[in-house]
Amino acid sequence: MATLSDIGVSALINILSSFSFLLAFALLRIQPVNDRVYFTKWYIRGERTSPRRIGLVGKFVNLELRTYLGFLNWMPQALRMSEESLIDHAGLDSVVFLRVYTLGLEGKPVLMVCLCDHVYNFTAIGYQRFITSSECPETSMHIWFMFMKIFGPMTILAILILIPVNLSGGTLFILRRELVTSNIDKLSISNVQPKSLKFFVHISMQYLFTFWTCFMLYMEYNKIAAMRLNFLASQGRRVEQFSVLVRNVPRVSGRSVSDSVDNFFRRNHPNTYLFHQAVYDANKFAGLVKKRNRIQNWLDYNLIKFQKHPDKRPTRKTGFLGLCGERVDSIDFYRQQLKELDIKLTMERQRILKDPRSVMPAAFVSFNSRWGAAVCAQTQQSRNPTLWLTSWAPEPRDVYWRNLAIPFVLLSIRKLVIGLSVFALVFFYMIPILFVQSLANLDGLERVAPFLRPVIELKFIKSFLQGFVPGLALKLFLYFLPSLLMLMSKVEGHVAYSSLERRAASKYYYFMLVNVFLGSIVTGTAFQQLHAFLHQSPSDIPRTIGVSIPMKATFFITYIMVDGWAGIASEILRLKQLVIYHLKNMFLVKTERDREKAMNPKSVNFPETLPSLQLYFLLGLVYAVVTPILLPFVLVFFFFAYLVYRHQIINVYNQRYESVGAFWPHVHSRIIAGLVISQLLLMGLLSTKEAAKSTPLLIVLPILTLAFHQYCKNRFEPAFSKYPLEEAMDKDMEEHTAEPNLNLRSYLSDAYLHPIFRSFEEVELEEVVHVDEVRVDKHQPHTSTSSETTKTLPSPAPNSTHSHDDARSYTYHREQYVETEVLSEVVESEVIESSHYTYHSHGSNV
Repeated sequence: MATLSDIGVSALINILSSFSFLLAFALLRIQPVNDRVYFTKWYIRGERTSPRRIGLVGKFVNLELRTYLGFLNWMPQALRMSEESLIDHAGLDSVVFLRVYTLGLEGKPVLMVCLCDHVYNFTAIGYQRFITSSECPETSMHIWFMFMKIFGPMTILAILILIPVNLSGGTLFILRRELVTSNIDKLSISNVQPKSLKFFVHISMQYLFTFWTCFMLYMEYNKIAAMRLNFLASQGRRVEQFSVLVRNVPRVSGRSVSDSVDNFFRRNHPNTYLFHQAVYDANKFAGLVKKRNRIQNWLDYNLIKFQKHPDKRPTRKTGFLGLCGERVDSIDFYRQQLKELDIKLTMERQRILKDPRSVMPAAFVSFNSRWGAAVCAQTQQSRNPTLWLTSWAPEPRDVYWRNLAIPFVLLSIRKLVIGLSVFALVFFYMIPILFVQSLANLDGLERVAPFLRPVIELKFIKSFLQGFVPGLALKLFLYFLPSLLMLMSKVEGHVAYSSLERRAASKYYYFMLVNVFLGSIVTGTAFQQLHAFLHQSPSDIPRTIGVSIPMKATFFITYIMVDGWAGIASEILRLKQLVIYHLKNMFLVKTERDREKAMNPKSVNFPETLPSLQLYFLLGLVYAVVTPILLPFVLVFFFFAYLVYRHQIINVYNQRYESVGAFWPHVHSRIIAGLVISQLLLMGLLSTKEAAKSTPLLIVLPILTLAFHQYCKNRFEPAFSKYPLEEAMDKDMEEHTAEPNLNLRSYLSDAYLHPIFRSFEEVELEEVVHVDEVRVDKHQPHTSTSSETTKTLPSPAPNSTHSHDDARSYTYHREQYVETEVLSEVVESEVIESSHYTYHSHGSNV
């Protein structure tokens, strides 16, 4: 078991690692060559351009020595943006995510501002103070309110009251020959003698901590619910406010799915129904489009290469990866491949449009008012509750189109299979947990296997193995788990990225609860006291368990330092993304679009960060009364993580979607679950300590906690799942007054356009625009003027009246579709001629 010296070794290693990561980040972020890695979000928003440097060296290395003096200025800068500005900058999801961290702090925001400002002033003399009445973004009331969050007061009370009570017990001194203990365990409840009246102190503190936690959760729930409603009320017009996703549409003989949807909503929502957009099984078509984009990129690269060296046309071999086969002209080769793929795309698209089986029993239905959409989304549509299932449509960028093609009848089967798979995975991971606990409890192994003692007893080796390796090993075993659970959630069939991430986070949380928390306690206790279990009577085993469980805090302390200290520091360094970006920039980046893809900012990794965050809440709540020495380590994590993630959200992360804080009810529920677990665990520990008179006093706590949770659920959760009709009507009337001639049909027409049409339009656009928007040089923008380019411009579509010059004036971005009049006419005429099918809408007359 880890001793105080082992914890010291682990703390030293992790502090040095964290400092090294932070120092490396502070130096790397100011280098011009890394600017796109550490300020990605500003590039995406178009508010930052590549630094202009003089000379070859200046392109890669910052030669201004003055900037190195202020290399720690990122700390106050991360805290400078106010919460309101942060909502505008990054969205409500990011702000709610950060508020979960402040929920575990004791006034850390203001302390961090002051600390970071002093550190920066020390390193950059003459820097104007950040915290002034005109610059500080937080009001005094908000700052002092943050001082009163959950773990801050709990830590102070636990250190001042519980640790002296535990130290005065002396039980572990009596049992030192029977049990494996360390000097740090004297600070836990295990050191209190059985039947002691001192347990009333622990019970009183559990009541106080429970009431304080519930009060803070209520205040936070109320605040976040109000923020959500204000955000929705202040939002402008958004397509998802008028749209509903309907699934499990029954197939009627002699009638298409589109006709069924149109007839059903015309009859049941005659005054509000506008039109609908069908959903197709076009996964094969999407694969062809990706392949075409890849080939188009190679063509752009070779055209640029030819432009820079017009005396020599680029060539390649036709064999595997261009390594073997006949050598041919690269430009002609890729053009020929594009022609062949265009034929395949057209044939596949026509097949999908003409085959009724390609139309899935689902559709996006649009209404002429928010009120009409709210009525439809929040009511049962059919006598049969399994048909015509409606829900709010996710915002367009949140839709996971692939899963819309899954027949509804298969969803239940998939969920059952995935549930069983997750259950099996949890027990499979018990094997590495056992291995980790064997490293954390070397003393217990020594007694059973004395032949290992010569190696283990080496002082530094033992401290390293018990203080650092267990946390690192557990972190490594969990590295690939979030990606695996995300894949399982996709197989389950959820149709929105936000739902996928919440389901993956839910799986990961339960995995952390069962394996990391309960599994580590059970297996760790078994390893730790293996000698005692083998040589004592069965009646003494409960006492041994009661003494041993609080002492597992040492393992969790090492895990917090590895994951919560060094792990968070590595997050801000972004070493993996930095290496990948430069490798792509060297070998794969051929156009400016490639460079934008290579930046790959991603977003807050909710499926991994939220469950880890909830685990720290669980550890803090469970060990606050049992082993309070763990609380300062948890506080350091909240302090550090808040600072790092605030910086990343401002400068790096680019959220894929905006769920308006929809994950908060899940966070609240799991904090409540951690609170109940802490109460039940304390109740069980007191029962093993023969405190029969005091234990019944705890029975009422779980009941009161669950009643509080139910109250919060009834009081606040509807704001996260339903849209009040009163609010919808007020918003509609306000908009009608301000814009009486608003054409909603035009606004909503392409909102949920299926990728089969959007991708085909991108193909058409690419043929018209091709390399005019391509960047040539890897470091400087360049516009292609190749004569080779102009020769390949296609003639207009049959019904298009626009010239080439008109077409070139429209900008194409492969990742973000920009609707233009040219494309609408070209594609619509193409669709009508090729398949006699109008894709824009089914419903009311245009």
